Amino acid sequence: MSDDPSPILVWFRRDLRLRDNPALREAVDSGCSVVPLYILDETADGRPLGGASKWWLENSLKALAEDLKQAGAPLILRRGPAEAVLREVLKETGARRVFMNRRFEPAAFDADKDIAHALEDDDIECRGFNASLLARPGSITTQSGGPYKVFTPFYRALVEQLGDPIERPAPRDIRGLNGVDTEALADWGLYDGRPDWAAGFDADAVGEAAAALRLRHFIDKDLKDYGTCRDRPGVAGTSRLSPALHWGEISPWRVWTEVANAVTDGTVTAKQADAFQREIGWREFSAHLLHQFPTLQDRNFQPKFDDFPWRSDTRALGAWQKGQTGYPMVDAGMRELWTTGWMHNRVRMVVASFLVKHLRIDWREGESWFWDTLIDADLASNSQNWQWVAGSGADAAPYFRIFNPVSQGTKFDTDGEYVRRWVPELKRLPDRWLHSPWEAPAEVRADAGVQLGKTYPRPIVDHAEARDAALAAFKSLGNEA
Repeated sequence: MSDDPSPILVWFRRDLRLRDNPALREAVDSGCSVVPLYILDETADGRPLGGASKWWLENSLKALAEDLKQAGAPLILRRGPAEAVLREVLKETGARRVFMNRRFEPAAFDADKDIAHALEDDDIECRGFNASLLARPGSITTQSGGPYKVFTPFYRALVEQLGDPIERPAPRDIRGLNGVDTEALADWGLYDGRPDWAAGFDADAVGEAAAALRLRHFIDKDLKDYGTCRDRPGVAGTSRLSPALHWGEISPWRVWTEVANAVTDGTVTAKQADAFQREIGWREFSAHLLHQFPTLQDRNFQPKFDDFPWRSDTRALGAWQKGQTGYPMVDAGMRELWTTGWMHNRVRMVVASFLVKHLRIDWREGESWFWDTLIDADLASNSQNWQWVAGSGADAAPYFRIFNPVSQGTKFDTDGEYVRRWVPELKRLPDRWLHSPWEAPAEVRADAGVQLGKTYPRPIVDHAEARDAALAAFKSLGNEA
């Protein structure tokens, strides 16, 4: 219990949940009134939200508001510069403390630090907590005290340093403060539906309760086969938890712990669990890297790539964005992204490789498109993954690893279920030709109703020629690139 009876302002950001929320739990346990606040500050953090992120945020705030209302503390919504809004609400409520869960992206981290220092200069107590990562950035270091730049030793060190999770159940009774003005979420116009490209997004997947159900379903049904099914885009074999983790609808500690518990109770083996936990570790690695190396988001991690001869080709970029490259696996992925706001991880690697290595278009163009269209757009993961594929990042794929979109399709979408779903104009082609329709005999294409250049585009580049050109470009930087 606190000696200070004044209300505590809990500043929500990307921690849109009640369970495993240290800032909220500390405020509730103080015995004081709690003022939950979300601020829409569109000038902060250096980068506006993408369209898909705005859609998810709007629906997630609806779910959070309902959960807080049921617990007894209404969510206050305000729009404007964060520090100014905080001062307004502090004055209105008489609160003298602000509790928040930290954000670790460089611009957000610096902004939070500046706000906290400014408020503390006016005798406002600010407390920050880690609710988004297994370990705070900077806490996992090499023997020399520096940050890890290679994933495997980072992951080993992370696992070795993990302690026991702190149980923070969702508060059922929050002592709220009535009479504080709030803005209407609908008035913010986060997602205005013009064009209604989010019509295929799944609103039922948003929110803390949905994330918990999704995790439970994944552990019970899919975790055992995750090591294999995660590479098969036609199978629902992944957790689909990435947007919930990004917006904090579920904590990485809860995901990690429940997967570990599944090993203990015999649901899965340690090897099966590790295949998934390493993906949680990769998310962690990306966040730590970005925090330590702030330019990762827009500059090559390896400076020698600054001299890479990227091509400027708006027509090819547009074909890639629209899923009209003539390569079915690539087109299926880009259409899935536009329709659902999500793309299977294996296909993300294929489409990214195609953009930076077949088309030799700057990885930043792809990162920008993903930022706007992915419901799980995350600055650290997005930047790190694009640089990994491009070969310019930390612990990146070797320059000569160029995904063949045809062989990737035949290997991981053998029965063509994925391509037929997202590229229906090819659905009548036999499996043999599905991933390379230009190789099908004319009579086979005619029987399937496929007219190259009319009902489906011809390949915008030749794979072999594009591969040779990419290898030559990479080698121009030096054989070690």
